[in-house]
Amino acid sequence: MVQKLPEVPIKKGEPAYKLWIFEPGWKGELPLITNPRQLAEQKRPILLPGHRLCAGCAAPIIIKLASFAFRGPTIVVNATGCVEVATTIFPYTSWAVPWIHNAFENSAATASGVEAALKALKKTGRLPYDHVDVVVFAGDGGTFDIGFQSLSGMAERGHDVLYILYDNEAYMNTGIQRSGGTPKYAWTTTSPAGKVLPGKTQHKKPIAEIMVAHRIPYVATAAPVDWMDLMKKVRKGLEVNGPAFIHALSSCDRGWRHDTSLTIEVTRRAVLSCYFPLWEWTPEEGYRITGLSLNVARNPRLKMPIEKYVEIQGRFKHLLKPENRHLLKELQEYVDAVWEDLLNRATNVKR
Repeated sequence: MVQKLPEVPIKKGEPAYKLWIFEPGWKGELPLITNPRQLAEQKRPILLPGHRLCAGCAAPIIIKLASFAFRGPTIVVNATGCVEVATTIFPYTSWAVPWIHNAFENSAATASGVEAALKALKKTGRLPYDHVDVVVFAGDGGTFDIGFQSLSGMAERGHDVLYILYDNEAYMNTGIQRSGGTPKYAWTTTSPAGKVLPGKTQHKKPIAEIMVAHRIPYVATAAPVDWMDLMKKVRKGLEVNGPAFIHALSSCDRGWRHDTSLTIEVTRRAVLSCYFPLWEWTPEEGYRITGLSLNVARNPRLKMPIEKYVEIQGRFKHLLKPENRHLLKELQEYVDAVWEDLLNRATNVKR
């Protein structure tokens, strides 16, 4: 039987947005396209127009970029959070693929169940496709904190799931409360900056490093400013046999207090200041610095001071006051130490 091309690539005259439909029995693999023009002409995102995410939100950018790297039939699991509440306001949905919502704490557990069910269906000959990928999109609240137990369990059991954390560094959709992903000295409604406390008093939890400690097949960090790096990492995460984890920085103009036009710029400064370095880890190769961060590693003059990152965010404005400059200096020292540690561990950078 000759397999027809699935109705995912864009045909001339058709809208760029359409449901992802694969003919039963299809065994192909969608190509990973990194040429911008080809990408615009031939790839469909999984997120349809009409969602209610805020202007300037990085989350839909991350989701669309990730979907451009999908290789075929895919089921998305979505934890409670900004993306869930803004893309599926009943009776509407903005998802062009099969999608399931669950509570903050159990997206990885739900994905584990979906993956186990797909294995059972394939074993008994009832799966109409050669393979179906399972992808989780969850925020920092549902990953660093409430959902960590199910994420750790998924990793420990070895489920073949790609877990993508879109990290906006606070519980944004419930009022900008601090989370385990909130950086030190950031203002939130539950860690206000004032005369007594200068914002959150703890450093951001190193979630990607914690996932490396699980020794799963693939762990990476990503940012929408380096779109090709993000897409390549998503495809790698899908291709490994077992759990994969991608920590994507997702700026929030409401919570971070920056202009809606600065979404990509703020993530660029996060990477170039080494506040959020881009890297990947596998058991075989260890740590590898990637993308824009590799440029900084090879040319240290490109490294920005942390002040350039915080100065365009209202959540850090108190750090720019004369009486708080020592806190900014402390933050710079912390970022420098983490970056130096990564440079020492990276297998693709010579010191």
